[in-house]
Amino acid sequence: MTDTDSPTPSGRPDDEQRRIVRERYADIATDSDGCCGDESADGGGCCDDAAGASGADATARQLGYADDEVDAVAGDANLGLGCGNPQAIADLDAGETVLDLGSGAGFDCFLAADAVGSAGRVIGVDMTPEMVEKARENARANDAETVEFRLGEIEHLPVADATVDAVISNCVVNLSPDKPQVFREAYRALRPGGRLAVSDVVQTAEFPPEVTRDPDSLAACVAGAATVDALETMLADAGFEAVDISPKDDSDSFIREWADDYDPSEYLVSATIEARKPD
Repeated sequence: MTDTDSPTPSGRPDDEQRRIVRERYADIATDSDGCCGDESADGGGCCDDAAGASGADATARQLGYADDEVDAVAGDANLGLGCGNPQAIADLDAGETVLDLGSGAGFDCFLAADAVGSAGRVIGVDMTPEMVEKARENARANDAETVEFRLGEIEHLPVADATVDAVISNCVVNLSPDKPQVFREAYRALRPGGRLAVSDVVQTAEFPPEVTRDPDSLAACVAGAATVDALETMLADAGFEAVDISPKDDSDSFIREWADDYDPSEYLVSATIEARKPD
């Protein structure tokens, strides 16, 4: 059995899990209103179920983005996706290079570009071609000359060793079938002293079998979540130090909206995940 054939915790081979996720987010990218505007896109799961751009803006504010951040990005980069605001913990400085794992339509990348300024650089990586195309269109709409988007898997980053100051991500690592490899790759890409600043969901209770087996729950940022203890071990094994995972107890207000037939907040909580590569 090859690595790509090996089963994930969901019981699916890696390639099948990636296909499920890729297809969902391709649908979101090609829907002009994003996942918040198309009931056929299965609603919920890293996004609100309100309609259109105003719903996506409201979701971003609910996730912790300030009004000026929501208003700063032109086009349809804000799709109402995510489970937090990695900008709030990334502490970005002018001139830094930032890598966004699972960059989607580019919302967090454009905010990061504002933070690092004209001397900085932002790289977004996403495995969905339709999302990369959409993000590049949004880069033109935002005149974001210091931002680039690359097609690739976050387990195999198209980024050179030790070239990045900060790695950010918003509710994407949980979608990976090989999370330890994601953290190893982030570590590889970071310069000595570089940092990881991630918003994601963590598992707080064991999922029932019907959730684990449900492909919609997997692609909707639910069934792939790991526990805090498991994530701490993964990060330490990858070489990170100063690991800090802080659950956000108020996240149940939006997580419970991610499914219609059960309450995901019984099993999940949003969290900030921070770590540093040693100098």
